[in-house]
Amino acid sequence: MSVEIMMLIGFISILILTGWKFYHFMPMKPLPDDDSDEASKEELTQLMLTVIKEQHTPENPLDAQALFEYIVKHESFDKNHYWRFNHNKLNQLLSRYYARYPHTGTLPAIYEQITKNEEIT
Repeated sequence: MSVEIMMLIGFISILILTGWKFYHFMPMKPLPDDDSDEASKEELTQLMLTVIKEQHTPENPLDAQALFEYIVKHESFDKNHYWRFNHNKLNQLLSRYYARYPHTGTLPAIYEQITKNEEIT
């Protein structure tokens, strides 16, 4: 056998071994505490709306910092599942909500929408 064929066989063998190792290294199923799936985002959004409804008043409007603190202290907040929840995740939830409902661009506007929807139903 020539040296080129031996090197080609070695290269292909190493390539197959590397692919096999990467396959076993990559996670194939979601982790139990994964909070990035759609259901978790919806659950956090509903919790956010609940906290806005309970804590926001026109006389004492919420800001993002206070909203974060109220969400983390809320009885429905699962600290084990949402242990990665931080200010950045809250801002992502708010941005996602603002994109879904463009007429709401602030926390007071979200509160108005929530109360208006309750009056209708």
